[in-house]
Amino acid sequence: MRFIHTSDWQLGKPFGRAPEEARAALQEARLGAIDALARAAQAHDAPLVLVAGDVFDSAEPGDRVYRQALSRMRQAANVTFVLLPGNHDPLRADGLWTRLKAETPPNVIAAIAAEPIALGEAAVLLPAPLTHKRSLSDPTAWFDAAETPPGALRIGLAHGSVQAFGSDPDTNLLAPDRARRAGLAYLALGDWHGRLRIDERTHYSGTPEPDDFGREATGLALLVELAGPGAPPQVTDLAIGRHHWIEADWNLAAASDLDALTARLALGIARQDVVARLHVSGLLSLGDKVAVRRRLEDGLAHELRWLDLDLGGLVTRPTDTDLAEIDAFGDLRAAAERLNAMAAEGGAEGRLAAAALERLYVEHHRAQRPGEA
Repeated sequence: MRFIHTSDWQLGKPFGRAPEEARAALQEARLGAIDALARAAQAHDAPLVLVAGDVFDSAEPGDRVYRQALSRMRQAANVTFVLLPGNHDPLRADGLWTRLKAETPPNVIAAIAAEPIALGEAAVLLPAPLTHKRSLSDPTAWFDAAETPPGALRIGLAHGSVQAFGSDPDTNLLAPDRARRAGLAYLALGDWHGRLRIDERTHYSGTPEPDDFGREATGLALLVELAGPGAPPQVTDLAIGRHHWIEADWNLAAASDLDALTARLALGIARQDVVARLHVSGLLSLGDKVAVRRRLEDGLAHELRWLDLDLGGLVTRPTDTDLAEIDAFGDLRAAAERLNAMAAEGGAEGRLAAAALERLYVEHHRAQRPGEA
């Protein structure tokens, strides 16, 4: 038996910090993951996709997201999708899952009851739907005593943590040895957004479309092959996601250092599929800092899907040349020198003075060289 294990689609995720254009693309990519999963299922002769919770980002995803999700699954008519309520979209009376249960296409199963679901004659699925965002009890506890036909593969589907991953360590906790206790051939888990192996028969797939920085092994789904109840599962990572989230620290000694750093950023990845968070630091002349800001904000930022830029660590040390470019001897030169002296003193006022000096430099260039600054 072969199937695809995925989780944490979180369709409708708002990406509130992203600019509007990037936000729309990131949201669309999450819907696109459904199509990619269907293609993977077909390519690997694994016509069953188990979604281990958090299908939607909330219990009220909005009509477009809801309809798009069902439409895309319906179009993959030769693939069966099993959807499990998670902590982002828990099962509530007369809510999302009641509607979904009534409107699901023939190839979509809403696993909204803690009871066995036959997967043909050879396997039985044991789902653990969440009825609340936070639960103090282990939703997989019923697996141990669940009755299934003799010789049938017992597959668990659940959403929660087997260890304290986040800020709520006492909620939605699952027994780490549940697969052994319940005699499961495989336990498909969701909640952790990175791919993670707990033991031979217990795995987190992670989200199929990356959605944040600092997470390892995201953008995957798992191809699972079970030869029999006692045989160990064969688990293979499948690349699904479109976007790559990259965080880096760049320390500059001169504006020219950007050449090599930007060339090495996300090698082999299409720039439009990169979300980057760059922390830029260094001690630069005023002219170099302005050049760096211009190249990143007006250049690289437009090549990437989204550039989250932090220039807070970039310190300026204006040179005589910088000040002379503002004004060689006149009133502007005197103002620039006063701002420079204030900036050198540090503190909140120093930071304001440094920003004012940089703005003075930029505005002077704009006035002297229209279209360049």
